[in-house]
Amino acid sequence: MNGANKGMNMSSLLNLTLTAVFLAIIIVMSFTPVGYLKMGAVEISLLAIPVAMGAALLDVGGGAFLGLAFGVTSLIQCFGMSAFGTALMGINPALTVILCIVPRVLVGMASALVYKALKNKNVQPNVSSLISFLTAAVVNTVLFVGLFIAFFGNSDFYSGLETQFATTGVVAFFAAFVGVNGIVEAVASALVGGALGSVIKRIEKQKVGLSKR
Repeated sequence: MNGANKGMNMSSLLNLTLTAVFLAIIIVMSFTPVGYLKMGAVEISLLAIPVAMGAALLDVGGGAFLGLAFGVTSLIQCFGMSAFGTALMGINPALTVILCIVPRVLVGMASALVYKALKNKNVQPNVSSLISFLTAAVVNTVLFVGLFIAFFGNSDFYSGLETQFATTGVVAFFAAFVGVNGIVEAVASALVGGALGSVIKRIEKQKVGLSKR
């Protein structure tokens, strides 16, 4: 085996290891109180954080895969583990599957693309990771809430939530729901992203070093 092939194999092994690690983190967070802050009908998810970090280190494909894992664990929650998800599954299972999966795949892809673009512009690592983590949280909240309104806006369940949030109309409900979910997710993601920028940079250097061996 020549040096180039050995380096590629070592880099691929590291990518596989990182994928397994982040997948394990997502699974553990999904089924413990660490991953979801549940307050009645409102469920604030922190799973965009490991997806964003994995996306930064594994690029778009890895980000999409981890986003898919996030989506699948979210879907599993709809089978009796989440009052919100269980209600949606009872209304329309097919739309619930789309709602759980599609936004989360796009979370990983968007976060990876933003991180890569900032990295190519030589933006400071901590700033790049902060913005990419923030992107993950915003995309997750906005897409999920937007699709929820589009898919279930005519349901009695949606009407009940409007009453709970004391809102009337799509714009008011969107603002209220995003305000509750989005602020917490965005702040948490930004803080973690800013703190992990140097860690991501070190791992990236190790990957480059392995590929050159």
